[in-house]
Amino acid sequence: MNDNMRPLPIPNDEDREFWEAARSHRFVLPRCESCGHVWFPPYAACPSCLSRERAWVEASGRGTIAGVARFHRQYLPSFPPVHTVVLVQLSEGPYVYANILQSDPSQAAVGQPVRVVFEDVTPEISLPQFTLAPAD
Repeated sequence: MNDNMRPLPIPNDEDREFWEAARSHRFVLPRCESCGHVWFPPYAACPSCLSRERAWVEASGRGTIAGVARFHRQYLPSFPPVHTVVLVQLSEGPYVYANILQSDPSQAAVGQPVRVVFEDVTPEISLPQFTLAPAD
């Protein structure tokens, strides 16, 4: 791997539909056909009841920041020396880690609403990230 290349997902059978939807700038989540549980990341089996019967549902793309981590050390050359990562609780329930784009990451705070945006990093991979959103 090139030192300046950021780590990227390698889609597999468990999450290929998620990454294909993200490439189309659609945010989908797996939902269990047996118990209705919605989860992330997209595993092949429901983490609640272990059923393998799942469907992909369009997610709202909205959530609330549940945690903020600011790194003041450059761990990888592909990330800036000061880097903010947020933990977002999605409106559908699951949590996801992401970056803040299209907004000042230093303004990210717990309890703040966010909405999904997509970062096209290669012709094959678009990463769901978040931007700060006005309160509803």
